[in-house]
Amino acid sequence: MQARAKETTINEKTGNYNKKKRFGKSIANKAPSMLLTILDNKLKFQDTKLKKVDTYSVKASQYNHVTNEYNKKELGQRWNDFGDFKIQRDLYSAFLIMNVNEDLKTINRELCFRKFGNFKELHDLEINRIKSSDNELISSMGI
Repeated sequence: MQARAKETTINEKTGNYNKKKRFGKSIANKAPSMLLTILDNKLKFQDTKLKKVDTYSVKASQYNHVTNEYNKKELGQRWNDFGDFKIQRDLYSAFLIMNVNEDLKTINRELCFRKFGNFKELHDLEINRIKSSDNELISSMGI
């Protein structure tokens, strides 16, 4: 599987190298949209449907359910600071998305408060497990 390739040619008149990147090579069954299609097809056998959250409206990476505020963060800011503790940004976004309302556009803040204690406990266990493992740390998570 190769997602990106470079093509290099030499201009015969000038002798300069021309580099051209080629994008878009198929990644076949590993494509995220293919995964969603496969999941949706499997759910149809159980008479249910894949629900797609409106991520533009939800803005999970910006929302804080404690303060009920949206604050834009830099891409490199991988942790949400709650004062007494920090929560990894991607895991917190997943928690918020897990607690959206039926409209799939808004976060159910009350549900977040009810489930946050258990989420934080599991979050801390997983972060500690990752930090203490022999595997390479996931730099994109800020660990």
